[in-house]
Amino acid sequence: MKFPLLVASKSAAGIAAVTVALLTLSACGSGSSTGSGSSGGADGITVYNAQHETLTKSWADAFTKETGIKVTLRSGDDSELAAQLTQEGKNSPADVFLTENSPAMTQVENAGLFADIDKDTVAQVPEQFRPSTNKWTGIAARSTVFAYNKTKLSADQLPKSIMDLADSAWKGRWAASPSGADFQAIVSAMLELKGEDATLSWLKSMKENSKAYKGNSTAMKAVNAGEVEGAIIYHYYYFGDQAKTGENSNNVSLEYFKNQDPGAFVSISGGGVLASSKHQTQAQQFLKFITGKGGQTVLQTGTSFEYPVASDVPANDKLTPLADLDAPKIDPAKLNSQKVNELMTSAGLL
Repeated sequence: MKFPLLVASKSAAGIAAVTVALLTLSACGSGSSTGSGSSGGADGITVYNAQHETLTKSWADAFTKETGIKVTLRSGDDSELAAQLTQEGKNSPADVFLTENSPAMTQVENAGLFADIDKDTVAQVPEQFRPSTNKWTGIAARSTVFAYNKTKLSADQLPKSIMDLADSAWKGRWAASPSGADFQAIVSAMLELKGEDATLSWLKSMKENSKAYKGNSTAMKAVNAGEVEGAIIYHYYYFGDQAKTGENSNNVSLEYFKNQDPGAFVSISGGGVLASSKHQTQAQQFLKFITGKGGQTVLQTGTSFEYPVASDVPANDKLTPLADLDAPKIDPAKLNSQKVNELMTSAGLL
């Protein structure tokens, strides 16, 4: 989904890109650098982007068109860009950090690297879609689902809870992508809701029962092909494939666990402004734009099939409304990616 980093220019910001290029970026693919007009600098901002490149480029292009402020995107994986920001500290060339999943935002927040979000931006985002600390904000959301092969499972055979997949009756029948930040965010929610002992027990059962694939799309493709009966993924992989040829999802249906189950977790994509940014005004403007009606409408009408979370913009009409998902209420600031990594390693999944 993302490509090798390129140096955007011979400016100081371009030189900084070389440092980022030394990272080995994974999960969504390698990093890349693309510009909306020119490199960040006196006339623009630099965004470390762990969201989908096509989505963030749409935001950047629309923002530049409206404000004249140029945006340089340096794209990579949630956790690795978070680690890069932590390593760079106050010397980072980044002005804004965007992620797919919130645990990476918490990692950067805990390092004390975010500025406060402008009040006007906070006011655009409902409380359930931002951390209690208001050091960053939600910009989009994805729902956890159980994607299942409808030729192999009927509705009455589906698990009632994600916790049911620990039962030995599911051995060899379901899949996930345990190495990805997407799945680890779901485990973070389980940890917050069920506690450490229950989460570790579930992960150990997962090691015995599930098949591991690299990426949500690959797991869904395996479900479609009948290699497994179901997989834990995020909803938009299905809708994105259906909007194209449907070749990897025509045998697939989605089960929403609801009932405030850990498997009904809605993962918040985050955005924050770096305290070290030399372009605070422009960076805050960018975050206000993507959480405003213009930025959120990109989610509603675009091809990402992620949920808008701000400015009262409804979801794409193909999606189950967020209000109907009955998702558990979790403060994103409490999701603990470090502990999840320890537990998954202990269970032999990483």
